[in-house]
Amino acid sequence: MIVSTKGLFKHAYGKYAVGAYNINNAEQVMGLFKGNIDSKAPFIIQLSKGARSYTDKRLLEAMIRAADQIFPDAVFAVHLDHGDEASCMDCIASGFYSSVMIDASSEPFEKNIEITKRVVEAAHKKNISVEAELGTLGGVEEHVSVDEKNAHLTDPKEAVEFIKKSGCDSLACAIGTSHGAYKFAGSQGIHFEIISEIQKLVPEFPLVMHGSSSVPQDEVQRINAAGGKLKGAKGVDEAQITKAGKMGVTKINIDTDGRLVWCRVHREHFLSKPEDFDLRPAGKVFMAEYAKYIVHKNQVLGSAGQLDDVRNSLKK
Repeated sequence: MIVSTKGLFKHAYGKYAVGAYNINNAEQVMGLFKGNIDSKAPFIIQLSKGARSYTDKRLLEAMIRAADQIFPDAVFAVHLDHGDEASCMDCIASGFYSSVMIDASSEPFEKNIEITKRVVEAAHKKNISVEAELGTLGGVEEHVSVDEKNAHLTDPKEAVEFIKKSGCDSLACAIGTSHGAYKFAGSQGIHFEIISEIQKLVPEFPLVMHGSSSVPQDEVQRINAAGGKLKGAKGVDEAQITKAGKMGVTKINIDTDGRLVWCRVHREHFLSKPEDFDLRPAGKVFMAEYAKYIVHKNQVLGSAGQLDDVRNSLKK
């Protein structure tokens, strides 16, 4: 059942975070849905600009519709991740998406507000929610690439002004995380003081954390043992993710970890079976392993076991 992000965020606020997972192919879709059903968790399925053009947006959307029928107990929202104005407007016009993210964070403050407001006005006419971003995350994710020297944290006072002027429904904040598999060096971590200050200034307003993959070290080690070269990859400590979910961060984006599971499964499969050329055996292993990962991550987020309660709350 496709639902609004607003309903999910209202139920989650201050208690847990909803996992927002990026998908690109059928194997990810199947593993994602199965993992969320197994853990009884609501979730958000994210399509990025890159995913929508990887094959064709209509193919991915058809997969999601099919998965909705295959897994009728699933409760989820469909979200555009890191859209520009054109892709946001396209998704709004389609009527398929629960929410869109307009990422104009690289623009000056007033320009960011201006672009976001245009998207908000178009989206709200169709009861579609809008996520915006203030502050700039470092790292690399698809078309988003920011040097660490150009990354900057969200100013809580600016966040209040931005929310008021733009009319956005949720805000992705730069709180120290970054995109990709190389998020932190040394003992760096999340700036909880920023989350806390924004929560005080704008109570009950849903916050979003990007760059939130934990980059499991066992996955990294297994990838490297199977011929990979991921040196120094480090993600967000899961204890910090759990804490953020109880502080008003209602949506936590996870993409890199899913890619790591995919990479590990396929590297190990073809290393152990170099004569194999059938994509399906490795694909079956990946679907099961990804579902297992989703179960674990939902337990970290606190969304595991919330499915029935969320479904009942959405009926009210």
